[in-house]
Amino acid sequence: MKTSLSAIQWMAFIIAGSIVAPIAIADIYHLNPIETTGMVQRTMFVLGISSLLQALIGHRMPINEGPAGLWWGVFTIYAGLSTTLFSSKIETLQALEGAMIISGLVFFLLSLFKLIEKLAQLFTPVVNGIYLLLLIIQLSGSFMKGMMGLGGGINQIDLKVALFSIVMVALTFYLSRHRIRWVSQYSILVSLAAGWILYTLLGLGEGLHSYKGPAFALPEIFSFGKPVFDSGLMVTSVFITFLLITNMLASIRVTGQVLKEKGNVEGEMRYRASGFTAGVNQILGGVFSAIGSVPISGAAGFIATTGITKLLPFVISSLLIIAASLLPGAMSFFASLPAPVGYAVTFVIFANMIGIAFSEFDRESDKNRTRLVIGISLLAGVGSMFVPGEAFRDVPPALVSLLNNGLILGTMIAVVTDQFTMGRMKLKNKA
Repeated sequence: MKTSLSAIQWMAFIIAGSIVAPIAIADIYHLNPIETTGMVQRTMFVLGISSLLQALIGHRMPINEGPAGLWWGVFTIYAGLSTTLFSSKIETLQALEGAMIISGLVFFLLSLFKLIEKLAQLFTPVVNGIYLLLLIIQLSGSFMKGMMGLGGGINQIDLKVALFSIVMVALTFYLSRHRIRWVSQYSILVSLAAGWILYTLLGLGEGLHSYKGPAFALPEIFSFGKPVFDSGLMVTSVFITFLLITNMLASIRVTGQVLKEKGNVEGEMRYRASGFTAGVNQILGGVFSAIGSVPISGAAGFIATTGITKLLPFVISSLLIIAASLLPGAMSFFASLPAPVGYAVTFVIFANMIGIAFSEFDRESDKNRTRLVIGISLLAGVGSMFVPGEAFRDVPPALVSLLNNGLILGTMIAVVTDQFTMGRMKLKNKA
């Protein structure tokens, strides 16, 4: 019973955090309702398979796979360039299928030559902490907008929804810190269910989406047609792969640290195995015309909030997601989850991650050097988040993925600054 509830809670958390991306991308490419449902189905199927593969043969930790924000950004950028570079939006999607397959092959090569393990050495505690802070800052805007009822064509704050979201945040915080262990352990599941029911009863939004279609459907392979291997997008995909590795390593490091503190991780981090598995997952994204996945750092916050550290519930949740993805009606049901409910509950998880970030900083012995690295990285990373996307109109797409992504830019600057300052200290000590 305990394992089943934990698995359902993992499943609810994963779907709540992943359902938005395929819907948003389908909207950008003007897909019809049937195509949108297929996009959601295929994406969730790939995420379920990807999470299961990583849990069993990859890093072997309870870290859920989610639609990579980097791929989301690339999909968005190329949607605007489709009429210039390709004959249609469908051809653009075919080229993106090819890009994800190329990314998977690059993952294989980097893992084969053990380069991922070398890159992992660059992720020191201060770099991990900066990555978490930048991730939370980058997502904070989406959280606040969603909790105020903005989005989906709505540009004005809904005070009723905002008040409801505040109540939901308070309720989730209360439940996650409840003295009764089972209440705190399943606080996310209870909050999502209670919030969904309350949101519907108060009439704050639409009810369940009506679904008319087959009860069972297998995900379609190359739904948009055979992949197109465009030279420009291939270069972009190689660059994106290195950035995805940054995300993957940070998520593994941070979640591994949380599990270690909970006394539930043994042995060394399996970076190479994770890299090979990530390659398979990227190829799956291309083959099933979905969105490339990446291990999500939010898993660390989920584990810290619920205390669920065992791998079995996570494996079961991955199997449940795969099963649900084969039932279009179930996908339509999950897509009905009100955005304010999902954002309010997830807000608490990411708030806990701020504490994890500062715990990482506390592991550094040289505080002055650490503060310098933090200052430079946050200033650059957060600053780039305020640069409007239009400013990068004439910049090559590969560079846009870096310069217009404060999370990745700030993290890479953190790595460079951290290594540079450590190198100077070693030279100074030798002298």
